[in-house]
Amino acid sequence: MAVEKLQPPVRPEFERALEPFTVAPVVRRRAWHQTLWALGWIRKSAILLVLAAVWEIAGRVANNELLLPTFVQTAQALGQGLRSGELFVRVGVSLQVLVQGYALGVALALALTSLAVSSQFGRDLLATLTSMLNPLPAIALLPLALLWFGLGSKSLIFVLVHSVLWPLALSAYTGFLSVPNTLRMVGQNYGLRGLRYIFQILVPAALPAILSGLRLGWAFAWRTLIAAELVFGSSSGEGGLGWYIFQNRNELYTDRVFAGLAVVIVLGLFVETLVFNTLESLTVKRWGMQK
Repeated sequence: MAVEKLQPPVRPEFERALEPFTVAPVVRRRAWHQTLWALGWIRKSAILLVLAAVWEIAGRVANNELLLPTFVQTAQALGQGLRSGELFVRVGVSLQVLVQGYALGVALALALTSLAVSSQFGRDLLATLTSMLNPLPAIALLPLALLWFGLGSKSLIFVLVHSVLWPLALSAYTGFLSVPNTLRMVGQNYGLRGLRYIFQILVPAALPAILSGLRLGWAFAWRTLIAAELVFGSSSGEGGLGWYIFQNRNELYTDRVFAGLAVVIVLGLFVETLVFNTLESLTVKRWGMQK
């Protein structure tokens, strides 16, 4: 008996003609205030204006120039210091010492980290020194620096190196440890050893952590310098921006004290925005290593 094969039903095919698309898509345009608010510097400037307004109102309510000068009074003192050239001289003295101490601290941190990634002795040395010295405030070493180097820039450079060395070394070493094994094996397969292996494989891969350490070391060095100059100012009568703040505090020129603090903040924002953000944009963000 023959078995008939069941065939699946066949659906009829048909083609539907579509009407021509003539309607343009709706494009929503931002209003002018939405476009401006999308810019980061506009938002930050608005925050600064709000803070300045709050400062001005608080100064007028307090009505005590000795305790809290208004924003306008501080701006006038800042303008006077810039016109006289005194602030430029003080800032120049501070930046000269800061660059020397920061550069020396960065060089020592990279040397110590390179030793740590190259040998077990270097890893033990880095772990021991950072455990001992990293929790120690840099300003606490200032009396010892005065005994060793006396009054002058050498003592300041000593405490600046301490403030930069340990956070940068820890950040760089953490970045080196996070390098993928694939990249390490690539470098080993190409026969890279020693410094070539470090600077061609480890440093580019760990660059985000290194930049974070450089940024952190800069912040520590800048505030350590201002604090150290306050102490130096009380003992030698010479110094940079910290001494300017200390001297005007003794003479009860509170508006000039606030002007000096404003210069400290502006210089910090300038270096943070122009140097580190630009460096990140040209390296890790451009390479797709960071958003």
